[in-house]
Amino acid sequence: MKAIRMHRHGGSEVLAYETCAEPVVRSDDVMIRVKACALNHLDIWVRRGIAGIAIPMPHILGSDIAGVVADVGRGVEHVRVGDEVVLSPGVSCGHCRDCLSGRDNFCRSYTLFGYKIDGGYAEYVSAPAQNVLRKPQRFSFSEAASFPLTFLTAWHMLVGRAGLSAGEDLLVLAAGSGVGSAAIQIGRMLGATIIATAGSDEKLEKAGELGADFLINHAKEDFSARVRHVTGKKGADVVFEHVGSATWERSILSLATGGRLVTCGATTGHDAAMDLRQLFARHLTIYGSYMGSKGEMIDVLAFADRG
Repeated sequence: MKAIRMHRHGGSEVLAYETCAEPVVRSDDVMIRVKACALNHLDIWVRRGIAGIAIPMPHILGSDIAGVVADVGRGVEHVRVGDEVVLSPGVSCGHCRDCLSGRDNFCRSYTLFGYKIDGGYAEYVSAPAQNVLRKPQRFSFSEAASFPLTFLTAWHMLVGRAGLSAGEDLLVLAAGSGVGSAAIQIGRMLGATIIATAGSDEKLEKAGELGADFLINHAKEDFSARVRHVTGKKGADVVFEHVGSATWERSILSLATGGRLVTCGATTGHDAAMDLRQLFARHLTIYGSYMGSKGEMIDVLAFADRG
């Protein structure tokens, strides 16, 4: 088959379009003929190299995959050759306590297509049967591949971890990002008031179109002060954080008493300092979050299918 592979870390010049062997289909696997694969920032990080993470080489990037079933293992019954499908991006062992408890994203062997295993920059990809979900008929292949990683991440952060409720104030950092734009839409669906930040007016305009109620250009003003202003000095009930060092202190200051901060990343750096008095005196809660479970992916897909 043809694939785009990397044999070493670096810039885009390390990506090579070449011929390689088709993946093996085990008894509980499904072979997918790839029709569309999204580009995430994760692809760039993996391509450049992540400190402390060993990526097997040669490697095929690509976490968000939609396509047509080309072959099925003998133990697979829920899909057939020719079915149009989308893949849940997280792969786990399937038999540990966390996997069997529906928390497969807690599994010690959890990884993603395109991260520590080959992904979708190829004609074919082999996936565990449990990752293969039917593509909604209303979606094109490109649309189906556009949302799993970011929407699953944002869903687990807001629903699975922070427990966002209707009527609460939600601050979404970096609204122009994939997870930021997903968080706005999920927050809107759940009935929250959404305050969105971005570094340009163009990104903020798009955030408004997605449903943000208040827009803050963080390049022009202190977003924590503006959050206090628009919430009547209360602060945000939930802060959706994934920027890291550059925003951490102000994200903490943006929280209401009893507020929850949930974070899934540190794009600007992983070193963060805070005044611990803010944490205990104001009853704050900080949640770490990583991806989401396959069950949550089914929920995300169902809501996406309903528009």
